[in-house]
Parts: sequence; structure tokens; C-alpha cells
Amino acid sequence: MALKRAISVDQMYKMKFSIMNFEGKFKASFGEPQLGGSWIIFGNSSNGKTSLAMQVAKYLTKFGVVLYNSFEEGASMSFQNTVVRNQMRDVAGKFLIIEGEGFEDLSIRLNKRRSADIIIIDSIQHSKITKSQYEDLKKNFQNKLFIYISHARGKLPKGEIADYIRYDSDLKIRAEGFRAFVDGRLNKSEGKYFDIYPEKSKIYWNEL
Repeated sequence: MALKRAISVDQMYKMKFSIMNFEGKFKASFGEPQLGGSWIIFGNSSNGKTSLAMQVAKYLTKFGVVLYNSFEEGASMSFQNTVVRNQMRDVAGKFLIIEGEGFEDLSIRLNKRRSADIIIIDSIQHSKITKSQYEDLKKNFQNKLFIYISHARGKLPKGEIADYIRYDSDLKIRAEGFRAFVDGRLNKSEGKYFDIYPEKSKIYWNEL
């Protein structure tokens, strides 16, 4: 097998990346991240991670088409309530939902022209994604952003695969008490937390 060609310093300097120019509270928490790679959103039940994912998805429609692959809730009433509560009809032309589509079919979909730019997988545990499937998506669709939602055990994602994805992700976003804490390879972030529901987060964190 042939060795990969080394990248010179000059080549590295000249590389161009697709940067999403976030503004306001999104820039303060998430910086100006690249449109590509992987993020992970994780948290314990009833801490706001699904609502966080929906708010992030809505904002990301400014930068491309978002595809939400709902393995966990599917086309359920609870998922419908989340969609309605976050007024996703405002971005209906750039936000699409599929119900637990397997990774082989998902790859076929993403290989089509004008396919989604940002893909949300909800959740790691219910999708039963493997390490090789994760690596294949990352390798084959380098210009797309994949956001993985995970259950948590304490303050860490639950399970070996979820932990593997956390280590590899550009942004690691932990939801606790209706507040998101962002860590990772940030670009121009102010390091501020992101309030999912300010009223509820203030109660949880005893800030009233």
C-alpha cells in the first residue's frame, strides 16, 4: 500500500475551509465552527438535549440543509411537540426529517446531488451505529457536518461508541439543567454556556 503524501507547511497555510460565521449567543458558545466533521450533544434524560438539538438545527439552516434522522422518537407525538415548540415551520424548506434510516440507505441519500449539508443522528444508542459506520460517514462525506445525540451516564456519554465519538468530535456539547456547556476545538468562542430554556436553567442552577 502506497504511503500518503506528506503535507508541506505552505500547503497547510493555503488550505481553505468552509466556516460558519455564527453570531450572537451562538458565536459566544459555539464559536465559528467548520461545516464538516462531527459534533456530539449528550446529557441525561429531561435536561433539554433534544430541545437543544432542535434549536441548534434551526440555527444551522442558515448555513445549509439540515436532515434530522430520528431513530429514538421517530414520528411520535413527543417529537412532533418538540418540532412545534421550536417553530420549525419557520425553516421548513431547509429542515427535513427521516424516521430511523439505516446507514447504508443514509449514505445513498447523501451521495445524491443537493443532499443535506448537516445530518443529526438521534440517538447513538438507538441507531446502533458502529465504529466503522461512523468512520465511513466521516471519510466519505468530509464536507458535511454530522451531529450525534447521546444518552449520558453522569457527565459522560453512555457507552463505548458514544465515548469514541466524543473523543473524535470537534465540539462536545453537554446538556445539564437546561443549559449547554461546550468544549472542543473551538474557533473564536467566548466560552459561554448556552441556555436552552433560561427560565428553567436559572431555577436548576439556583440563580433566581
